[in-house]
Amino acid sequence: MRIWDISPKYLCRSHLLGEHRELHAIWIILSKNKKGYSRHPETLRWKGKLKALYVRHEKLVLEMQRRGYRHLSPLDKRQAKGIARQTQYVDSIKQQRIILLQKKCNCKIS
Repeated sequence: MRIWDISPKYLCRSHLLGEHRELHAIWIILSKNKKGYSRHPETLRWKGKLKALYVRHEKLVLEMQRRGYRHLSPLDKRQAKGIARQTQYVDSIKQQRIILLQKKCNCKIS
């Protein structure tokens, strides 16, 4: 599971759509108190930050739409509670850039 902290405009198709899918999984775990992956570091860093997760989702959606993808899975904004900004990272933004560079995908990371 991974929610990147890099602007979605730099993500390749695979990472953009993959993050969107995983974000929805984390949203369900946190908003509905599900057990699966609830102890995963990526999930834990969003605990109490559904508002920040909602903001990230909206950024992903804008980029998806910019690229011509149809988005059919909105989040319930009423559930977007807590802190509005993510400041906790599993990997630093610098490390995330290195991880993406090593993947040799089409992400526009320099």
